[in-house]
Amino acid sequence: MIPNRFVSSLSTVCKASMKLSLSLALLAAVAVFVRGGPLDDHYHPSFPEEPTRSRNAQQEQTIEYWQEHAKQTVDTLVNRKENTNIAKNVIMFLGDGMSISTVAMARVYAGGEERQLSFEKFPHIGMSKTYCVDYQVPDSACTATAYLTGVKGNYETIGVNAQVPSYHCTAQLDASTHTHSIGKWAMDAGKDAGLVTTTRVTHASPSGVYAHTANRDWESDDYIRSDGCNPELIDDIAKQLIHGETGKRLKVIMGGGRREFLDMDLDPEYQTRGYRRDGRNLIQEWLDMADGTENRTYVWNKQDLFRVDPTRTDKLLALFEPGHCAYNLDRVHKQMEGEPTLAEMVDRATDIMSKNDKGFFLFVEGGRIDHGHHDTWGRLAIDETVQFSEAIELARKKFSEEDTLIVVTSDHSHSVSFSGYPSRTNDIFGTAGTASDGLPYMTLSYANGMGYYDHIDPETKGRKDVRKMDTTADYFRFPATLPVGSETHGGEDVAVYASGPWSHLFTGSYEQNTIPHMMAYALCVGDGLKACPATA
Repeated sequence: MIPNRFVSSLSTVCKASMKLSLSLALLAAVAVFVRGGPLDDHYHPSFPEEPTRSRNAQQEQTIEYWQEHAKQTVDTLVNRKENTNIAKNVIMFLGDGMSISTVAMARVYAGGEERQLSFEKFPHIGMSKTYCVDYQVPDSACTATAYLTGVKGNYETIGVNAQVPSYHCTAQLDASTHTHSIGKWAMDAGKDAGLVTTTRVTHASPSGVYAHTANRDWESDDYIRSDGCNPELIDDIAKQLIHGETGKRLKVIMGGGRREFLDMDLDPEYQTRGYRRDGRNLIQEWLDMADGTENRTYVWNKQDLFRVDPTRTDKLLALFEPGHCAYNLDRVHKQMEGEPTLAEMVDRATDIMSKNDKGFFLFVEGGRIDHGHHDTWGRLAIDETVQFSEAIELARKKFSEEDTLIVVTSDHSHSVSFSGYPSRTNDIFGTAGTASDGLPYMTLSYANGMGYYDHIDPETKGRKDVRKMDTTADYFRFPATLPVGSETHGGEDVAVYASGPWSHLFTGSYEQNTIPHMMAYALCVGDGLKACPATA
């Protein structure tokens, strides 16, 4: 028989052992919590597996690498001198829909997280507020009015103030509502002006250079008629480009949109009919406007563009497609040999415009960034951003920072997101992790858009497995949260990058309509403040 004192001692030992076991279990749970288990900090999950490393893996693991990188950056900033020269030329690059997330993803796509796109190397950067007078989230029409004419207007209107409502048939006829672009200011000062775009040359952004319209869709007379207005009373956008006060004076017009200038004439490339219904061929009218000494040249493909002699060309009209220019990936993968790159267009345009000893203003739009996002074709949008960067790099190398101001910005953002926890060097178009439904999710996604239909099962309403999709296709639609026919713009600020004379003006946060006034200050044009001394 076991004495009671031994039973009591054994009970004490067992209780102590149970407490120890509970303590060890608690410690184990804490360990699981710390290492990324079910009790993990749900805001910031950890990843026990070894991540992929960057291309600079060995250097980035050292203290010295980051200290030296920071020293070089600080040294550059400390020794930066303000350039207060008078600008002879201004080139404005507009990445349509190029949000900050788009820039970041393009950086990864172009070579890595640590890479800089050409314009990210510019010495000065600011932020512009993009709202319209009547809408929080803008379109490319009211923003073009802001960043080209210096006045904010209403959604869908171009080159008019906010007294003109969208779709109003006659309000734009009041010349007192018209706002004029820095392109006109430059030409009034004896300089040349022009535009280059990958969209139709009558599209919203380039139209800001020359047009005054109550609706961005009125690119030809037929659109005006279909909206119940009189095309004999209102000049459509294409007509304003050819015969308008500013449009007819432009030195270079380059992009897409042949159909807006032709009636029933057959397109030379596709044998399709034009969109006009007034019997006019505005391309021929533009050619016929040349006086006895002026050499005007019209081209519609890359081969003819390269044959243009800049020294003998006074004005150039180049329309490479009936609609928008092709996406770069289509140009490459479908071997569209008649399509020039944006950089090639900028190169030839600046060759022609550089002949004016007084200088020039050139507007350049990478417009298909926006279109890729609207269709949730993220790969196309990001590739267009890299092409846009290459055109900027060409221009910065071609012209001196001493006399040429280059400004790079966007008109508005998009609902595109760069998110998740992808490891370094991960494909920007790949997956970023696994969601709580057990399926992987993409690094790139949209708040709304057509991608919803491709990624949501209509019966179960659950997500489809992207591992069973061809995510490498150029036209793969990336996922979207809400079903919307066309993905929407975003309302956040966009970046403004500047290099050259008075580029330091473009720092801070400001209204979008300030941009042309700062460019005009450096260029000494317009009726506002100027860097050059006042003359009697």
